[in-house]
Amino acid sequence: MNLNFNAYGLVLIFFGALMAIMAVYVYRRGTNAVRWFGLMMGSSAIWSITYGLELSCTKLEDMLLLIKFEYIGIASLPLNWFLFCLSFCDKECWYKKPLNLAFLLTPPIATLVMVWTNSLHHLHYQEVKLALDGPFPMVDITPGIWYRIFTVYFYILLACGCYLILIKFKHSDPIYRKQNYSILIAALIPWLGNILYLVGIRPINHLDITPYSFIFTNFLVFLGTYRFRLFDIVPIAREKVLELMDDGFLILDDKLRIIDYNLSLYNYTSFPTTEKMIGYKVNEVLSEYPTLIEHIENSYIGKVEVQSTINGEMKYVEGELLILDKNNINDVITIIKLQDLTAAKRDAMLAKEQAQELAKVNQLKDRIFSIIAHDLRGPMVNLSEVLKMVTFNELKEEEFKKIAPTLSKDIIYTTDLLENVLHWSRSQLKGFGIKKEFFNVRNTILNEINYHLPSARIKQIKIIHDVFPNEVAYADALMFQIVIRNILNNAIKFCNEGGEILITASYQNNGMLKVCIKDSGIGMTEDLQQKLFTNENISSRGTKNEKGTGLGLMICKDFMERNGGAITVSSATGVGSTFCLSIPTKA
Repeated sequence: MNLNFNAYGLVLIFFGALMAIMAVYVYRRGTNAVRWFGLMMGSSAIWSITYGLELSCTKLEDMLLLIKFEYIGIASLPLNWFLFCLSFCDKECWYKKPLNLAFLLTPPIATLVMVWTNSLHHLHYQEVKLALDGPFPMVDITPGIWYRIFTVYFYILLACGCYLILIKFKHSDPIYRKQNYSILIAALIPWLGNILYLVGIRPINHLDITPYSFIFTNFLVFLGTYRFRLFDIVPIAREKVLELMDDGFLILDDKLRIIDYNLSLYNYTSFPTTEKMIGYKVNEVLSEYPTLIEHIENSYIGKVEVQSTINGEMKYVEGELLILDKNNINDVITIIKLQDLTAAKRDAMLAKEQAQELAKVNQLKDRIFSIIAHDLRGPMVNLSEVLKMVTFNELKEEEFKKIAPTLSKDIIYTTDLLENVLHWSRSQLKGFGIKKEFFNVRNTILNEINYHLPSARIKQIKIIHDVFPNEVAYADALMFQIVIRNILNNAIKFCNEGGEILITASYQNNGMLKVCIKDSGIGMTEDLQQKLFTNENISSRGTKNEKGTGLGLMICKDFMERNGGAITVSSATGVGSTFCLSIPTKA
């Protein structure tokens, strides 16, 4: 390759090399948007250096070879420019769509193919010849059809990029305007040079002045870099900052009309998300918060907590108002921030409920320990003393027979107490599981009747059951057995001699089995019925002075609810009581 360097070529080569260095510097220092600018400078550097070498060649074949490499920069330059503009204006999502990306990439790739194979079809350059009418040899080209297509593509991307920059400039803050001036002017100068070349305004015939325009672009980039910190201070779009916030923001004019807001505001109102809020009165948008509207209309500066139902969900919101008066700006502007306190409120209420539940559990635990310490210790001590007296022959047979019934009652009471405490403690253990299964209800009831027959016979109480065979329930069989045992035990306890207990079972329309235990005992008052299933220690003596623990019915309620059932009571003083259990029959 014979090179005969001249001033025009050397200027392009020198500043093209300088531009290449700047491109590497910018690419390494910048963010996504700035890197695209660096790639655009790299494309310009390729164009400038190869064109400078082309102007230094003396043979047409050498010039044509350099033109092929020159078009690597020319074809990629508008693409990198447009991608830079999209990224700088926060529109990256546009070129990430496959169809849009194909539209952008097809013309540059096709142009490279056309240039490299032009000798086969002459679609890009219709004719190429060596011109010797200037101070040095140059290429004289006659454009082909594809050259004109690529030119249209070139200027479409140019126009679209400039439009995006102008919109960005229009809405940018003053601190960034000098940056935008630098970018816009730096972008327009080379395009202006290219337009002059295409219309034939050239200092020397056949000389393309477009690469020289990038000398000014270099100057402006340097100016932007060192004077305005172009690549150190990168503008962040207002939308990107506000839309990352979960808090709702809106700005009102002096007539309380919305003039700006962020998208998170839709989460705080029932206003349609498909409709813009700009221009609406604040009371139309925030109609769910009358207290907040009152503060806004009366210009109360500060915070206020409000609550409302938004799209079927209760929301607790803190509204904060700030008013900028005429001393600061031309008009009165109201800025409102809405912060969602729903999660914090729910956590606070949950913590309060858990604290109350823990207090109840601790109270119950203390009561159980008190029962164990007093009611359990007393009978055991009495039994121990009697056994000692029997062992040392200090108790006569007649005396033992007299105290035997009392000892029997104490042992029965102690057994019931231990059973209830153990079952309740087991149910409270962490990880305790409910083993639901299908079981025969009639068999469970018959087993409990047989278990209580001895104590029923002592008081001459009849236990009648009207439960059909094969009646099945789906629950924890052991828990259901404990519930039946406690209720049947209470029925015997509060029945007078010669009383009657009736047990029935029937299927309900809601898929439940209803088991009722009715006694003809002494009954209960309304006040006692309301306290019956609470954590209050309710323990009454039976008709034969039988003691109770006060734990049985509380355990019954807990076990029934754990199995998806329920327990209810109806009673009248002197008439008797009826306890009804609802238990599922299906899995």
